[in-house]
Amino acid sequence: MAAAKVKDKAEEVKESKAKAKEDDSGDAEAQIKAKAKAKTEAKKTAADANRAKAKRSKDEAAASALKIAAPGETRSSPSKTPRLLTFYKEKVVPAVSKEFQFKNPMQVPRLTKVVVNCAVKEAVANPKVLDGTLEEIMSITGQKAVLTRAKKSIATFKVRKGLAVGVQVTLRRARMYEFLDRLMNVALPRVRDFKGLNPKSFDGRGNYSMGIREQIIFPEINYDRVDKVRGMTVTIGTTAKNNEHARAVLAAFGMPFRK
Repeated sequence: MAAAKVKDKAEEVKESKAKAKEDDSGDAEAQIKAKAKAKTEAKKTAADANRAKAKRSKDEAAASALKIAAPGETRSSPSKTPRLLTFYKEKVVPAVSKEFQFKNPMQVPRLTKVVVNCAVKEAVANPKVLDGTLEEIMSITGQKAVLTRAKKSIATFKVRKGLAVGVQVTLRRARMYEFLDRLMNVALPRVRDFKGLNPKSFDGRGNYSMGIREQIIFPEINYDRVDKVRGMTVTIGTTAKNNEHARAVLAAFGMPFRK
């Protein structure tokens, strides 16, 4: 009888040990699962934080970066009609029609495009100079510029055919009117000892060209970042058939011609 009791007690101890062992293994498995879950959540949190940081950096860069016209985009402020375009329809068309006795408002010459061209002679020896000029022209016009290249080789000036020697941008529609508005009302009044534009700089086909000696007259240019003062040529294209009509339209816009 004592032997049976000892045997039962041994079996109980053995069962309790087996149960304890099962509990320990279950706890260990639960701990492993918990650790794996915590590790997964930590990775997910870190990934979310990295994505948020990347997005924030991208937004900050976009906010501080120069706004360039996207393909098909023609205006800096899409929500508003350019002020100069409204002025043309309300003031310029009636005034020019009355002056030349046009019977149809469509006879009044219109602006077609504005071409801004900047030649950089230093680019022959140092092509990297064009990077700064590109940035300046983009700041002034709000549209991405293109490089102009030499059409033929000139040994005297050490110019090879196809060498980038300048920067050019062509503005049309709303972006053209916005640039002209800033040019006539903001930039030109800042020219030192300004006495007016030459009223004879027409090509006989209704197009007008003017030279600007310093790019720093535009408020978009940061003077501290300018490596050298450079000039540029601005050509305004119109549908006028002669110089007289083109001059009248530009004068009605407020172009400050010399008297």
